[in-house]
Amino acid sequence: MIKQQASNEVIGLVQWTRVDLEMAEQSEQVLLKLNEEGYDAFWVGGCVRDELLGRNVDDMDITTSASPEQVMELFADCIPTGLQHGTVTVRSGGYYFEVTTFRTESEYKDNRRPSEVQFVKDIKEDLQRRDFTMNALAMDRRGTIVDPFGGQVDIREERVRCVGAASERFGEDALRMLRCVRFASVFDFSIAYNTWKGLMRQRDLLQHIAMERVRTEMVKMMAGPHPLRGLDLLLHSKILEYIKAPVQGSRFNRNLLLRIGELKDHDALLRWSLLLIAGQYKKDEADALLRKWTFSNDDRLRITGVLQFDELLKTVVQNHNHKDQVLLRSEWISAELTCGRQAAADWLKIQLILPAGHLLSASAEASYQAILANAAEWSRSMPVHELKELHITGENVLGLLERKGGPWLGRLMKHLLRETAIGNIANQHEALTAEVKRVAADDQA
Repeated sequence: MIKQQASNEVIGLVQWTRVDLEMAEQSEQVLLKLNEEGYDAFWVGGCVRDELLGRNVDDMDITTSASPEQVMELFADCIPTGLQHGTVTVRSGGYYFEVTTFRTESEYKDNRRPSEVQFVKDIKEDLQRRDFTMNALAMDRRGTIVDPFGGQVDIREERVRCVGAASERFGEDALRMLRCVRFASVFDFSIAYNTWKGLMRQRDLLQHIAMERVRTEMVKMMAGPHPLRGLDLLLHSKILEYIKAPVQGSRFNRNLLLRIGELKDHDALLRWSLLLIAGQYKKDEADALLRKWTFSNDDRLRITGVLQFDELLKTVVQNHNHKDQVLLRSEWISAELTCGRQAAADWLKIQLILPAGHLLSASAEASYQAILANAAEWSRSMPVHELKELHITGENVLGLLERKGGPWLGRLMKHLLRETAIGNIANQHEALTAEVKRVAADDQA
């Protein structure tokens, strides 16, 4: 935790425990230079909060009484990243620090952006504009913490509470409602009564917030240590029903949601796949939702690949007898070829944590369990996974049959891949050529 030392040193008075030491020293050099020129300067917000919480500090924001122009005069290596809002990025020793002038904000537009910023000289006025008490903390080089709104008490009592009136804070920026839930989830905190009451009263303001900003908060929450805590708050408050791309909480299977926390934070995309499975989303519906939520193409394809695989396997277990291991293996391999190895591995990882008996019928459950018991070995047994691994090409097939290309060629190549992956055909040019001739002869018969 932050400690103060009885010392006359001008540097190194604060002993950070959760910060890269070089970054801490470089940030302190920035504060020192501002102080030497007669300006107040503090570390502010998340870095102070996370140090008090014993969490790793990734960046160190600074606030000062110096104007942006004065900051730029003091530091030769800086970037005017947001002069209209008082922010200058200062580079020191290879580290970048956002240095922002004490300010107040007023006349918020679109429930998210201040239309007017006024620079002030009092740190307490600056802290008053911030969202939650735990973020309204500042600390000087001697370790003295400025905490006019009880943020340290709220941290100790594990509580998220708005600075001042919740109606004002959420009215200024409606995204703060999702930030409130995200902080409660990541830190496993409660939400103060008046803060929760204000959130419930002003949920409809979320319709003004861009989905990119919504997604950012949701992604941080889902990648955190307590995603189920956040999902409980979201479902209870129903605030996701008020965003631009709404989600109805009533569609989610609680028993499946309970398993999300068993997927580690490095499996955050798998958590999203399980969330959508629990919400009974099919691949196409999920794909449309994730597009509206501005997920990247790579993340969207990986998430929905699991849903596609889930749809295929549910059809398999409903339609096939678990005793027919040869048929089940063939269906597994076909699904893996359709959706890809990553989707198959992701699906299997999710299934292994789901509660037994979550399928509808006993016969389906038996087939499902047979797949789980053998799927990893079936995947390892596949000699090929992609068309490029076949020892025959589309050009070879065209030359062999003396035909022009068309949709028939794609179907034939997929047939060759499937039969080779299952093991019905050896991945040898002669064997594949023979199969091409056989299929062509059957088509003409």
